[in-house]
Amino acid sequence: MSRAIKKVVLAYSGGLDTSVILKWLQETYDAEVIAFCADLGQGEDLQTIKAKAKALGVKKVYVEDLRETFVRDYVFPMLRGNAMYEGCYLLGTSIARPLIARRQAEIALQEGAEAVSHGATGKGNDQVRFELTYTALAPTLKIIAPWREWTMRSRRELIEYADRHGIPVTATKAKPYSMDLNLFHVSYEGGILEDPWKAPPDEIFQMTLSPEQAPDKPLEVEIGYEAGNPVAVDGKKMSPATLLAHLNKLGGAHGVGRVDLVENRYVGMKSRGVYETPGGTMLHAAHRGLESLTMDREVLHFRDSLIPRFADLIYNGYWFSPEREMVQTAMDEAQKDVSGTVRVKLYKGSCTVVGRKSKNSLYRLDIATFEEDDVYDQKDAEGFIRLNALRLKIRAQRRKGSA
Repeated sequence: MSRAIKKVVLAYSGGLDTSVILKWLQETYDAEVIAFCADLGQGEDLQTIKAKAKALGVKKVYVEDLRETFVRDYVFPMLRGNAMYEGCYLLGTSIARPLIARRQAEIALQEGAEAVSHGATGKGNDQVRFELTYTALAPTLKIIAPWREWTMRSRRELIEYADRHGIPVTATKAKPYSMDLNLFHVSYEGGILEDPWKAPPDEIFQMTLSPEQAPDKPLEVEIGYEAGNPVAVDGKKMSPATLLAHLNKLGGAHGVGRVDLVENRYVGMKSRGVYETPGGTMLHAAHRGLESLTMDREVLHFRDSLIPRFADLIYNGYWFSPEREMVQTAMDEAQKDVSGTVRVKLYKGSCTVVGRKSKNSLYRLDIATFEEDDVYDQKDAEGFIRLNALRLKIRAQRRKGSA
């Protein structure tokens, strides 16, 4: 296989895994390695990462700012469908992989590379997400997955490999958990977090204060929406990435968005993950609050029945599949009237909807009121109940007759 590959594009983050992989590719394959680093808002000095790749012998490094694309074309479509995996996880890592893999494949084709490579392990979900994307968009590219090829089996061995080859890394044997950060969230797994009984140490969190340390005074924030997309905060219009970054600061300061769960990986095992998604948690709550005001009951209920499947498709890596695109079309069709403003209150780790308004509101005070009205005849409810109870009445009579 190595003889057929003259050039390979590596999805490079500058962390332990991909730094070791970069050197390993150079040792194992007689091929030019091109590093690709996507800026999805991870807050790192990408020029330093570029310099690190070059110091490891890479001649060509792509560093691209994809923050607006990430939020506008990936995060927001996902949020329009209220995707939440297993009722807890807002899919911050899952939604980043299709964009990274898509751009990586495009660079590989542009550079005439025969292969692409990633740092996902053979036990995780990311290998599936990367490789489904490569195959959907550039099926001729060969895929090198070092974790499935080399003899190293733990991050401790990777740290030792890095030491032997003089590769600077931040992970240590004493603190070997894995972290993934982008503009939407931070995830932590492995190492000290592998015991699901032990609480995560507070010092690992990067985007949020602990609820105990959050301010004693709540903060109210207004979020404006147009057709299911957030467009403004407290009346100020913002670009997608700017808006999300701003909400991250507000939510993080009040301890909003921490999740600790044991999830079912697509590859078949259970895994403990700890997540911080402050801005995303606010947007999820606000969006549902506005939908309650503007969406028809049956459309809302039918759309909700699609959410678990929609979330599964994203979690499992099928962003570029025809079924995800089909469900997305349905989700977006349901969002046409979801415009307005939602007010949320942040307090000690909670995000609560406390107000919502919209020119497309289906809420009618003159109908819903418990005070006297002239538009709803309460006697109509009697026939409604009788007809809906008919099948229950027949069932009860059958039971009585057979007793």
